[in-house]
Amino acid sequence: MHSVLVVDDEEELLDVMRLFLERAGSMTVRTAASSKEALDILEDQSFDALVLDYYMPEITGIELLKILRAKGDTTPVIVFTGIGRENAAIEALNNGADFFLKKGDGPVVELRELVDMINRAVDRRFLGKSMGMSQKVIADTISFFPEAAFAIDHEGKVLAWNEGMAEITGTGPGDLIGKGNLCYSVPILGQKGPVLGDLIFEPDETIVKNGYTIITRDKDTVLAWTFTRGNNGNKKAFWMKAKHLHDTKGAFIAVITMIRDITVEKSREIRELATSVPDLGSLPDTPGPAQGGMLGRIFGKAKSIHRDALYLSFREGKYDEAIPLFTRAIETDPAFAFAWHDRGVCFRELGRDEEALRDFNQAAKLLPDDEEVLFSRADLLNTMALQRGEAKIFNAAIRALNRTLEVNPHHARAWNSLGICMKAMGQSETAQQYFDRSNELIKMGWERYKKRNLEGMV
Repeated sequence: MHSVLVVDDEEELLDVMRLFLERAGSMTVRTAASSKEALDILEDQSFDALVLDYYMPEITGIELLKILRAKGDTTPVIVFTGIGRENAAIEALNNGADFFLKKGDGPVVELRELVDMINRAVDRRFLGKSMGMSQKVIADTISFFPEAAFAIDHEGKVLAWNEGMAEITGTGPGDLIGKGNLCYSVPILGQKGPVLGDLIFEPDETIVKNGYTIITRDKDTVLAWTFTRGNNGNKKAFWMKAKHLHDTKGAFIAVITMIRDITVEKSREIRELATSVPDLGSLPDTPGPAQGGMLGRIFGKAKSIHRDALYLSFREGKYDEAIPLFTRAIETDPAFAFAWHDRGVCFRELGRDEEALRDFNQAAKLLPDDEEVLFSRADLLNTMALQRGEAKIFNAAIRALNRTLEVNPHHARAWNSLGICMKAMGQSETAQQYFDRSNELIKMGWERYKKRNLEGMV
């Protein structure tokens, strides 16, 4: 019978997990409502496995994982986090997590997966970490991503190729796992050549020479986009994000490359550059519903409606009049994240917080790494928490603000809002630390925000 410590700030969830693991998993379970409580427990007791929620106030699950590994604690860890959090998954893997349990598949499915992960993690500890198991951990991480993604090892061989990759390339994992020599580039680029992940250690000049337009880059991540022709020869635009993985000792083990088909977003450039694109005049005058949605996006109809709505809301403050236009933009292109976001802004300005939160949630699902969207959602949750004084909403606001800071640690307003949350919850010392951090960013000129130029757009 395995012993397990489950750490999560949602006490109702802790009770459910404890009961399920004890009954279905035949495990002895102890719970902790914070990372600090968990550290106190671990001073006196050891466990066969730990289950950590990623988003917790004060000390997150990742920070707790780092503390444990720094102490030499090798207890298997399963990180419990949400869909669309691939950055958190990679960070946890780099710091020694064993598995990831994604929220959103339904509680019964999640808890059954958790039982399996605990058993596998404990067995792995006693049997040793074989290369095959390391590859399995990476494959589990890749399958967790909402984006199409694959991983190659230090020899350039494919370790993992998820369902998203199969969808956008038409090539399944069975054809590529274990193979190297740039074989994976053919279904992506249409010919053998370096994918962004192959160029991650190269200088920017080399990446650009290979046909990529760099968006951002830091020490271990490159974000860029490129035109390709794929297996079928059709011209496409692919957004790619490459990130290298290392073990806890800093040794390089793999590169993960995430890919998104942004052909529709780049359709204007494609029409100008690709001779193979059919003449637009050959398209039917009265397309069916499916074609109409696609044509609306290609011709920028949704963006045109959105711009008109922005003029009414941002320029003139006519929020009631702007909402129907934002709704039309959403109906034209349901994946238009900023239409959801900007309609949410209108609802928020009109005091319709529940409707605003619904729209911000949808925008965050579509753009899980956009700091403007993330902060709008977090800021609204913070306001709602202060108005209603409910611990559940405070915790949601704290998680949302932490997510914003994960994307941009220089977001001074997010640090300040986090301090306000903590102060309202009676944690004055922690609140002051967040206020100090916000003030430091402003004083030193380090604050920065990624935000659209709405004035220019309208």
